[in-house]
Amino acid sequence: MKRLILYGSERYVIAILRPIAEAARRQGDTVAWYLGGPGAELLGADDERLADMAAVRRWRSDAVITCNDLVPYFASGVKVQVFHGFDAGKPRHIHVRGLFDLYCTTGPADTAAFEALAARLGYFTVAQTGWPKLDPFFRALASQGAGAHARPRILYHSTFSPSWSAAELLYDTVAALARTGRWDWTVTLHPKMNPATVAKYRALAGPNLRFADNDNILELFPDADVMVSDTSSALHEFLLTLRPVVTCRNLRPGPYLIDIRESGELEAAIERALSPPPSLLEAIRAHAQALHPERDGRSAERVLAAVDRLLAGAGARRAKPLNLLRKWRIRRRLAHWERTGEGRTKAAPLRGRR
Repeated sequence: MKRLILYGSERYVIAILRPIAEAARRQGDTVAWYLGGPGAELLGADDERLADMAAVRRWRSDAVITCNDLVPYFASGVKVQVFHGFDAGKPRHIHVRGLFDLYCTTGPADTAAFEALAARLGYFTVAQTGWPKLDPFFRALASQGAGAHARPRILYHSTFSPSWSAAELLYDTVAALARTGRWDWTVTLHPKMNPATVAKYRALAGPNLRFADNDNILELFPDADVMVSDTSSALHEFLLTLRPVVTCRNLRPGPYLIDIRESGELEAAIERALSPPPSLLEAIRAHAQALHPERDGRSAERVLAAVDRLLAGAGARRAKPLNLLRKWRIRRRLAHWERTGEGRTKAAPLRGRR
């Protein structure tokens, strides 16, 4: 049986890694969490927690699994990355850093690109497992529908980067459409969104609009008929419901999206999404199949099976690069310098960059 560390540095990692923890316990593995940032309050009383890097070193794991791009490389065991979101078309989505032994991809769209890199670089392997965060979602999706509502329900979500976010551009239009009462709105924003922007949208809450603070945005999907977004990876998660998405200035608009360039186009785009043409629905189905073909809710089990194969010897043909500068930066960020397993100070957050 394996000893696993689940690592992350943001609250949202709990929803991604929780299905792995549950599947590992069912098969008799031992699991501990190390959070180099917020989120500990979301763990349960029976979740084992590692307080700092010294505890991580002492725990002697067989594998460290994370959805960060960076990992405490000096923890024992193989290093495994699952992703913290789908490829939204932002720059440098595929950027390996010489830290991982195994990448667990979500579907053909990602698998082909990572397998090409693995063949060229030779120091990691790739397994198409699906995304564990979606396991509870897929298990529930068959019995959850968009239901008959008195008014259509619109879910608005925006990413945080000013370069990709349409939150400021669409604010006045969302406010005006909410005032008409034609549709029920739910607004949720990325946790790193500018606080001033969050405050503006939160102030719109009223009879026709609620502001949601859910850490797991998937909880909001079953009740929504249409999503409005920009270049957030969450829109691809929503497309797995096979319902339409309206985007504003998406960096890579495809036939599965209704993309607009100006805020004045939003109302007509939502109307089209609420009565989607067959060609749009077919494009959505094709995109969902390429993105995440497995809909059985067992991605966590496939991740664990891939780790088992790796531990059994199905590893890469080359050693990982020395990566001395990046490793020094990780140690500096974690304030961890000792090689004896005793850290000098409490770990600072280690945040993945994508």
